[in-house]
Amino acid sequence: MQKIKLFSLIFLIVTLFACNNKKTNTESDSGSNDSAEELKGTITISGAFALYPMTTRWAEEFRKIHPKVRIDISAGGAGKGMTDALSGIVDLGMFSREISDVEKAKGVWWVAVTKDAVLPTINANSPVLDIVKERGITRDEFIDIFINGKIKTWDEWLADKTMKNTNMNVYTRSDACGAAQMWGAYLGKNQESLNGIGIFGDPGMADAVKSDIYGIGYNNVIYIYDISSRKKHQGLDVIPIDINENGVIDDDENFYDSLDDMMVAIEEEKYPSPPARELYFVAKGKPESKEVIEFLKWIVTDGQVYVKEGGYVQLSDDKLINELAKL
Repeated sequence: MQKIKLFSLIFLIVTLFACNNKKTNTESDSGSNDSAEELKGTITISGAFALYPMTTRWAEEFRKIHPKVRIDISAGGAGKGMTDALSGIVDLGMFSREISDVEKAKGVWWVAVTKDAVLPTINANSPVLDIVKERGITRDEFIDIFINGKIKTWDEWLADKTMKNTNMNVYTRSDACGAAQMWGAYLGKNQESLNGIGIFGDPGMADAVKSDIYGIGYNNVIYIYDISSRKKHQGLDVIPIDINENGVIDDDENFYDSLDDMMVAIEEEKYPSPPARELYFVAKGKPESKEVIEFLKWIVTDGQVYVKEGGYVQLSDDKLINELAKL
């Protein structure tokens, strides 16, 4: 009888402990769920094509943690991102060039989130592709192509009369954008100084060069390489820059074959800056929305795990710490 009572008492104690433990765990889980879902509302973002694919990925991953937050994103160029942000049309503008003194005077606030570069492009079926990839094009030659208009045909560049009067069809951006501004900065000028047939947007520029065997242009890295295969998109190739101007692309200048090689060249500053540059989110003063601040905090911390996979270059740890301090 005593044994039965003892077993009954032990069973009761274990049962009560299990129930209390289950209640505690349930409350803890409920607290975790509340924490995960406490953010709700809408974040609006517009701007640079350069940052659009990465922002889209960040938004997808952030919403897995905070499903009640809606994030609306539209591309339209860095100029639109800055204008929309300063006018309050959107919470954040995607921006892909240095912040100007004029923009600073208007009260712009910014945070750097990643890095990429603008690359000169050429049609993958160009009759001069092999020569271009062997010797590259120097900065001065790019200036004569995009700025001065001294080189207008491929034979003028090649000094080869077999291609006499074969036009070098130059494409530039028609929208106010960071890519054009950074390409212009590399050539010592700005977007307004660039010659060429105006094309809207990064996708449009890539398509224009793909469709013209005599065409050249420039694109942000993410629109040149496929992030899955890490290889260049079919129909599009990169013009290697003859950085040391010795008339040949040396091994240490030849880093364009894959997206990963290109990212390392940007990170190690083997590729010049500009046209390599940091990418930003901008706003009219520091954002006050809790959702926006938490989204940005997540981007410069946990969200960095998606940067390399997404085809971008991660900022240094010190830089990320500095950017986090702004939030």
